[in-house]
Amino acid sequence: MSEQNVETSASSVEARDQNIDEKAALVLEFVENVIEDMEMDCTVRLKRPREESPDEIYIEIAGPDSGRIIGKKGQVLQALQFLAHRVVNRPGEEKRHVLVDAEGYRSRRDDNLASMAKKLGKQAVELGKVITFEPMNPRDRRVVHMALAKFEGVVTKSSGEGDDRRVQIIPVRRT
Repeated sequence: MSEQNVETSASSVEARDQNIDEKAALVLEFVENVIEDMEMDCTVRLKRPREESPDEIYIEIAGPDSGRIIGKKGQVLQALQFLAHRVVNRPGEEKRHVLVDAEGYRSRRDDNLASMAKKLGKQAVELGKVITFEPMNPRDRRVVHMALAKFEGVVTKSSGEGDDRRVQIIPVRRT
């Protein structure tokens, strides 16, 4: 009997091992292919979704080139996530949220944004002035809004259009 060489992609092995669904396997394979085509030295793996989002497809990228995958202010990572989302979410089908992260960048960015928002919220209250952030993507604006949702003495509001949309921290007058 002759031996056969069988090549199996990492995504199909992991998909079979974790019993993941087709959409998650599709996203995993797509991201692996993009990373490979970019000639980046990174590994791509499917992570268990967060408890609050059980239907989420969570992809983690790690390796020496992960900084290049993140890009300036996370722009490359955001673009990769957008494309992965488009690959898996076709019109007329059930939508799945796709999260692509690299070396924990998103949680660090969220923590930094929330911390800065609270610091600026305190400043807005002390000075009694509206403070306006630089333009942000929808995800970052949401982090700021959530960080200040229960912050005493301020309300937040998004203003502007498209890529120029930004968050304002508005102090509320005490009566």
